[in-house]
Amino acid sequence: MFIKTSGLAVAGLGLPAMAMPETDASSGGASQEKKDTAQRKHPEVSEQADYVVVGGGIAGVCSAITAARAGLKVVLIQDRPVLGGNASSEVRLWILGATCHMGTNARWAREGGVHEEIVVENMYRNREGNPVFFDALLLEKVWAEPNITLLLNTAVYSVEMAAGDRIGKVIAFCSQNQTQYVVSAPLFCDASGDGIVGFLASAAFRMGAEPAGEFGEKFIMPDDYGTLLGHSMYFYSKDAGRPVKYVAPAFALKDIPGKIPRFKDIHRDSSGCRLWWLEWGDDLDRVFDSEKIKDELWRVVYGVWDYIKNSGTFKDVDNLTLEWVSTIPGKRESRRFEGDYILNQWDVAHQTPFDDAIAYGGWGIDLHPAKGVYSSYPGCTQYHNKGIYTIPYRCIYSRNISNLFIGGRLTSVSHVAFGSTRVISTGTLCAQTAALAAGIMLKNSLSSPREVLAKGYMSELQQQLMQTGHYIPGIRLTGTPDLVKSAKITPSATYDLSELPGNGQWRTLDRNSAMLLPLTAGKVPVLTFPVRTTEATDVRIDLFYTSKPGNYTPDVLLASKTLAVPVGTSSLPVDFKYKLKTPQYVLVVLNKNEKVSVEQSDVRLTGVLSLFYSRTQKQDDRYGIEEVPYYPPERRPGGKNLALKASPAIRSFEAANLLSGIFRPAADSTNAWAAPLSDKTPSLHCAWSENQTVEKIILWFDSDFDHAMESCLMGHPEDVMPFCVQKFRITDDAGNTVYECSDNRHSRVEIRLEKPVSTSSLTLECYRAHENVPVSVFGIQMYG
Repeated sequence: MFIKTSGLAVAGLGLPAMAMPETDASSGGASQEKKDTAQRKHPEVSEQADYVVVGGGIAGVCSAITAARAGLKVVLIQDRPVLGGNASSEVRLWILGATCHMGTNARWAREGGVHEEIVVENMYRNREGNPVFFDALLLEKVWAEPNITLLLNTAVYSVEMAAGDRIGKVIAFCSQNQTQYVVSAPLFCDASGDGIVGFLASAAFRMGAEPAGEFGEKFIMPDDYGTLLGHSMYFYSKDAGRPVKYVAPAFALKDIPGKIPRFKDIHRDSSGCRLWWLEWGDDLDRVFDSEKIKDELWRVVYGVWDYIKNSGTFKDVDNLTLEWVSTIPGKRESRRFEGDYILNQWDVAHQTPFDDAIAYGGWGIDLHPAKGVYSSYPGCTQYHNKGIYTIPYRCIYSRNISNLFIGGRLTSVSHVAFGSTRVISTGTLCAQTAALAAGIMLKNSLSSPREVLAKGYMSELQQQLMQTGHYIPGIRLTGTPDLVKSAKITPSATYDLSELPGNGQWRTLDRNSAMLLPLTAGKVPVLTFPVRTTEATDVRIDLFYTSKPGNYTPDVLLASKTLAVPVGTSSLPVDFKYKLKTPQYVLVVLNKNEKVSVEQSDVRLTGVLSLFYSRTQKQDDRYGIEEVPYYPPERRPGGKNLALKASPAIRSFEAANLLSGIFRPAADSTNAWAAPLSDKTPSLHCAWSENQTVEKIILWFDSDFDHAMESCLMGHPEDVMPFCVQKFRITDDAGNTVYECSDNRHSRVEIRLEKPVSTSSLTLECYRAHENVPVSVFGIQMYG
């Protein structure tokens, strides 16, 4: 199935506004019976806003908060009782995006902005991944913004156009207080998942897979694969501590081995979104037939639990009970709205650079068979890139409705590209962008989102996004006139990577093992690795770069050495005799040799990682798939660095990095200043030739953008990332403390001083939180 509308074909499908009468309270008693009951009316509330966000998933929440903090009056309308959408406790899908569970070559790719603030705070409060706690966090974040009016349990059912191609108001009904809301605004953002506002406003949209010839895409599935991804439903189980029986409802699916081809993937402990493949949709409409799809998935879920509990296939199930089942399905795909550009497979695969880049993705192109759990095809067909790709601004607004932004999974992409852009974190970046673009429009009296680009405001938008912590590959934060740029920055000392000392723990080279190192221009240092073997052998060590700057896929071999390893413990010096023309990240790979072990180090530091070969994606020209060797990290407490010495020392942690305008490792640099490991209280001293008045300070720390921070089901080893400065203080030229903090966990810390400070210097003093992790800082900004 493929549906493409011009924007006019659905004009007559909008539901008419209901006549909503006034409440009759004239009787003054409990009974309000009147002879003419037709005159009874629901209460009606009118709201006027600058920016209306419809849809309270992660994208909608982050868009609303971003807009509110930019000074816009926002109304956020959510048709469910909780915020979070697919990530809420109603569905319980983990939040993910470009990090891809840390399973690909997308390094330091976690999404920034309000999204980052929320997932980091969730990690601190809820590292075990309780989705109910996450619901509360989202509510807290929204309620904390005085510029947001939140309407929960409120469904938009009608749109009134103002004039021509402009939306004037949306009309919504709250089922809990039986109140109708009429919400007017100059600008709207549809982040509703199914695109209710865009649909009712006659915005052009697509549904299903395009013909291969439209974009020349090759990642086209066979006809019987289907053209739409399905819905999924999950369940949680628990051990009750005593026997619990289960009598399946009559509607539960019977004969699981006969009906579900991948029944062997069902396990005793299966639960939550690890059951993503309990999916179905077939050829049904993903919007209008959604209830039918939900009913079939309920049959599947209760049948699968009956199979686990009562089939006799699984051991130790007597005490297990079904604790929770989704009441609504998690939707993957329905409508995709057309913008001025439609992102396609080649933009994703070739990492097309866009001047109007405002977001990025990194999840693989991930298509699922429409028959889902009943299909004989694998649960998904995936193609992963060599790195992350950017998304242009032209994909986040409607091409034919002049005041409608689109966020979340609704963005303007082909069905194939949608296989990547559909994930929560990627769509959230688009919605955060819409919020700040709306602010630029209102400030400059622009008539449509298109004019942000056409009238030269794109750089301003990109700079505003970067200032919020929203990362855009290829963009640096350069446009802010902060006082640090005119200061002399003096660090107490600077980290030189001369050694990652061994800890006496040895790791067998049972697969290719590597160190990702940030090197400066010039000769590659001699690297020495402690190794040991019980049998004389040799090991090959390769020096790789990547074919595209900004990627971390080792696909360009720069040099290789094969060295003898004598019996016993020895030091293996590697001199590649190679000279780098520019600073760049390189991958030093110790190739597999199970006779050899390499010593590990307990030291971890910003911008340096150990990586371990996992698999190779094979090239397939039929589908436009490139060969990609994967070298992902291991999750902590694993993934320790390999012990090594570098001569001369690697000097990639200088204070000059504080002015790079990038606040994570990227663009072939750590972009960080780091202190020596021995320094427990390192400092950065910013001095001016004359007094400056400072009232706002922004600090940029390392919250480990490589860690995926899945929001539910998966537990995490820390509540605060080990690289992040938790305790710090700021002093003036007289040594007075102007600000201090002892419990930071965030990457971006904005400080507004109670009183402006006039001083000739400010010093940031940080306290080392971990014995084996040096203090690091990505940036300092100060404003008068």
